[in-house]
Amino acid sequence: MNDSDHGGMSRRTFLRTATVAAAAAGAFGLTRRGDAQDERPLRAGLVGCGGRGTGAAHDFLNSSKNVTIVGLADAFQNRLDGARQSLKDDKGIDIADDHCFVGYDAYEKLIGHEDVDIVLLATPPFFRPAHFACAVDAGKHVFMEKPMAVDPVGCREVMDAAARADQKGLSVVVGTQRRHQKGYLECLQHVRDGAIGDIIGARAYWVGSPLGGWDRTDHPTDLDEQVRSWFHWTWLSGDHIVEQHVHNIDVCNWFVGKHPVRALGFGFRARKTYGNQYDFFAVDYEYDNGVHMDSLCRQIAGCDQNVSDWVIGTKGVANCGGHIMDHSGKTIWQFQGDQPNPYVQEHADLVDSIRNGTPINEGKEVIESVMTAVMGRMSAYTGKAVTWDQAMESNMRLGPEECVSGATYVADPLPVPGE
Repeated sequence: MNDSDHGGMSRRTFLRTATVAAAAAGAFGLTRRGDAQDERPLRAGLVGCGGRGTGAAHDFLNSSKNVTIVGLADAFQNRLDGARQSLKDDKGIDIADDHCFVGYDAYEKLIGHEDVDIVLLATPPFFRPAHFACAVDAGKHVFMEKPMAVDPVGCREVMDAAARADQKGLSVVVGTQRRHQKGYLECLQHVRDGAIGDIIGARAYWVGSPLGGWDRTDHPTDLDEQVRSWFHWTWLSGDHIVEQHVHNIDVCNWFVGKHPVRALGFGFRARKTYGNQYDFFAVDYEYDNGVHMDSLCRQIAGCDQNVSDWVIGTKGVANCGGHIMDHSGKTIWQFQGDQPNPYVQEHADLVDSIRNGTPINEGKEVIESVMTAVMGRMSAYTGKAVTWDQAMESNMRLGPEECVSGATYVADPLPVPGE
């Protein structure tokens, strides 16, 4: 999950044979860290030095032997300085001045640097499509935070870049850490093996509290200020159905094995006063086989909370994190064992794939989950049903054409359905 400046499958064809399933398990987190035989040095550059970016850098360093951070880039000097000091204090890594870049174009200088093998992308999501495309075109392996886009145009750009990454043999891992978490991986295998029968429904929940502070009620036009408070602005974050709830939507798509083809949703804001986003959404997603996913997300304090993802079958129900029950509530299977930190494991899997010469590319599947979330937001904002084809063909592109420090940008007003 991305962090703030303040405070704070589609698996189209399931793997059926034991041989292929074992190979998939090795690629997606069921191996131990450090299994790769080749431990040649790997050097990463961090683009986006906020809390999540700094955390991702530490997770990368904790994931494997003989890896390091060699460069930093951020739009703001104070953010870069904070990450630089953290790496020096906690890891003994002193980033050279000529490997530190500041400004909205800083990413190009770092990604193009010859000393960088892997790029860690952790800026606000609005910037991700351009940064990802730049990294792929430069021939760099990528870890990138979710979501990877905030609008249909950005989603298509990421899809295109992910296809180019395949052609170049590059590894791409996305910060959807549940895909690297043992409880989820083992539960997925049990579901694929028929433990709950045929899937007939899914439920995705991220019902929680607001992120960060910012109790202001104004509508600032300073672009830098909006970028610093990015998770309050749809053009920067995609709204919380895209920025946060995409985790649960991605799990349901992963287990169902495809993306929905239609969304009908609603939402609005009951408590939020700053920015231009909703604080709750409810979306009914429909897959092409008639299966429906109920998607609920909320960011309002003082309410019941529930962060979980479920699939319902003809013989039982799976809490995708590691618990399968029959329809009477009796446990059929429950995950037992150690759960390595998935935020670290996703980096270990990336490093192992590079060293073993077996590229993995999560970008192709996770961007479909991002588009699913965008499709739901489009429906809620307009009050109209939106199909996958309509979303894919949409020319909607949020945000300014160019970001320049000190510039003025007037963000869109709060959407009102039916208008």
